[in-house]
Amino acid sequence: MRKLLFIGFPLLLIFLGGWVYMSYFFVFGEGVKSGYLNYAVYKGNIFKTYEGKIIQEGFAKTQKGIGMQSNEFEFSIENENIFKQLEVNSGKYFDLHYKEYHNAVPWRGNTVYVVDSIVKMREK
Repeated sequence: MRKLLFIGFPLLLIFLGGWVYMSYFFVFGEGVKSGYLNYAVYKGNIFKTYEGKIIQEGFAKTQKGIGMQSNEFEFSIENENIFKQLEVNSGKYFDLHYKEYHNAVPWRGNTVYVVDSIVKMREK
């Protein structure tokens, strides 16, 4: 029994640590999304985070398959400097670099997409 605890407990901790890392901190994907900035806000009850949304060109089918809607990309913003640049340029066209995680954590933001840099801002 004692041997099982010495072997099993560390293995359990390693497994749980790996699962937490893969679920919440492992970068699943990276990319660039482009569109018109709809909004950038600072919000939250306990954890205040920076959030935003861009409207992408083109159309998407609605969930019911009837009609069309615009493509939207909702994201969290990594730091205050990026937020300030987005905040004063609402309505402009942006290319945003983001990281995608498997799950969101409250102090990082409300979404699994976290914008870490602005690739380009343009008037379009």
